[in-house]
Amino acid sequence: MGKEICREGWSDRMIKKFLPNEHVKSIHDIDPENLKEKGIKGIITDLDNTLVAWDEPDATEEIVNWFRHMNNHGIQVTIASNNNENRVKLFSEPLNTSFIHSARKPLSKAFKKARKDMNVHKGEIVVVGDQLMTDVLGGNLAGLYTILVVPIVETDGFWTRFNRKIERRILSWMKRRGKITWEEGNGR
Repeated sequence: MGKEICREGWSDRMIKKFLPNEHVKSIHDIDPENLKEKGIKGIITDLDNTLVAWDEPDATEEIVNWFRHMNNHGIQVTIASNNNENRVKLFSEPLNTSFIHSARKPLSKAFKKARKDMNVHKGEIVVVGDQLMTDVLGGNLAGLYTILVVPIVETDGFWTRFNRKIERRILSWMKRRGKITWEEGNGR
């Protein structure tokens, strides 16, 4: 009995590392005024299936407007992606935004670099992404506020498909335990 209680406490602590602070359907549901009220000055965002579909090379007009809207409210945005330099650079440069490629999320190095480059404190940053295994886990391990978005498309690259299988199990466990209340969508 004692071992079971101990194991349950450990699993609860581990699962919390995958639990986002917020869940929204789209990056467009993230309002700069609400962020400012929380003291947020910077966003570290994923690229693929967060800002655009993973196989879409350029920002849509809506994404260009979202970046402009954040900038107009004094919120810096850095793109941190596990994708290669060419992919991330070609997407980020037309937006005139900083980026980190080959980020190796969930490791904390990219989150620390983005925070340092933006010159903001931990409590002034949110991490936005579509994956529990990289974006949410990495942001939580770095001690940052995390927002999970529904993936833009249901298809994924090879490694992400693998992550999604694990992610579905974690989400199912969280739902059974009452840790999440949102409705799943786009494969969630």
